[in-house]
Amino acid sequence: MKITKKTKFSEALMRDPDVAEVFMKNGMYCLGCPMAGEETIEQGCEAHGIDADKVVDEINKKLEKKAEK
Repeated sequence: MKITKKTKFSEALMRDPDVAEVFMKNGMYCLGCPMAGEETIEQGCEAHGIDADKVVDEINKKLEKKAEK
C-alpha cells in the first residue's frame, strides 16, 4: 500500500511508526493531537503550509528503503 495525500496520519503511522520521523522533520509536531487521527496528510500539510507532495514522497521513499532490507 502506497501512502498518498489522502492517507490519514493514523493510517500512515499504523503502517510504520517510523514515518513519524518524516512528519517531525517537516515541522509537523502535532501527531498526538486529536485531529491527527482523522486528518489526512494533505489536510495537515495545508494547515501548516507544508508541501504535501514532498512529505508523501519522503514517506514512500522511507518505506521502500525499509522494504529492501
